[in-house]
Amino acid sequence: MRQVIFVTILLIVAFGVGVFIWAGIFKPAPDGSLLHTMYKGGPLVIALIALLVMLFGFIIERSITLYRVAAGKSSVQSFFKRVVNAIQADDFDGAIAACDKQKGTVANILRAGIERFNSVRHDPTMNFEKKISETQRAIEEANALEVPLLERNLIALSTIASIATMVGLLGTTIGMIRAFAATGSKTGGVINAEQLATGISEALVNTAGGLANAIIGIVAYNFFVNKVDAFNYTIDEASYEVVQLLKDKEGK
Repeated sequence: MRQVIFVTILLIVAFGVGVFIWAGIFKPAPDGSLLHTMYKGGPLVIALIALLVMLFGFIIERSITLYRVAAGKSSVQSFFKRVVNAIQADDFDGAIAACDKQKGTVANILRAGIERFNSVRHDPTMNFEKKISETQRAIEEANALEVPLLERNLIALSTIASIATMVGLLGTTIGMIRAFAATGSKTGGVINAEQLATGISEALVNTAGGLANAIIGIVAYNFFVNKVDAFNYTIDEASYEVVQLLKDKEGK
């Protein structure tokens, strides 16, 4: 529900900003200036500006989520060391408390496994393999809930990059149609230079806008995908180490 609200608000704000910049900043700019040239790109410039605003909105959201929320309050290495020391000291409540203090994706996943193991470790009806299996299942369930949060809005970044390219191409095509139309409508055997220049300007502005959006979107998408992959590797490594540590303790 929060995701839907966020995307809806971002979409409305983006198009509002697009209309304001195109009609309120580009249009009144002095004729011949770069800003007024952007205005000559036509109404599709509004869509390109809106897509750019949405791109930056998703980039900010992903940055906050991955670097502040998912990462937790301290470095993963120092947090994991505290958890390992607590487990080795047979202080499972301390390990769970460390996870609660750390927060973040890795902490949430490890907490689920440690808490499940702590609840079944003294259960006489379960053998060694069953206890470890229950712990691994809890980790997998928590992982299935946490990982989608890391990957959220990544598809939006790649989709916007693709859409922006198509919008820019559409604007390019419309501008070239107008430019060729100007060459066909001659007054006294002379081509209307103003209409020709307007058509070419519209084509080039939309091309530049579409490419700029696509470049930013693709770079951001690849950057965050690599960041999520690094998180997944850290999660897998930490989960494996904890499970092995629990196996060693239970096997003694």
